[in-house]
Amino acid sequence: MASVQDQLEIKFRLIDGSDIGPKTFPPATSVATLKESVLAQWLKEKENGPRTMKDVKLISAGKILENNKTLGECQSPLCSIPGGVTTMHVIVQPPLEKEKKAISQPKQNKCLCVIL
Repeated sequence: MASVQDQLEIKFRLIDGSDIGPKTFPPATSVATLKESVLAQWLKEKENGPRTMKDVKLISAGKILENNKTLGECQSPLCSIPGGVTTMHVIVQPPLEKEKKAISQPKQNKCLCVIL
């Protein structure tokens, strides 16, 4: 088991400026697990909350983190300050259902023909 010193302290900054955390995670924690943690702690009364893990993007040090990577693999040298708290930005990607419907329906061309 990782010692307390090996743990990374992370807080998640939401689009409205509020935070979830900070909370500690071992470096072997996957990004997918972080997203699950965000989903579990998301305040239900907040608007436009994520429904699934696929709706959430985590950004750290300017990079979008991939689900299959671990914290240790994503860690930036700037984030490895002992005793420091890493802030990850949380972006909620809205469901694409409306866009898919708009794309799948062909546009109706409205042509006004004037016969003289």
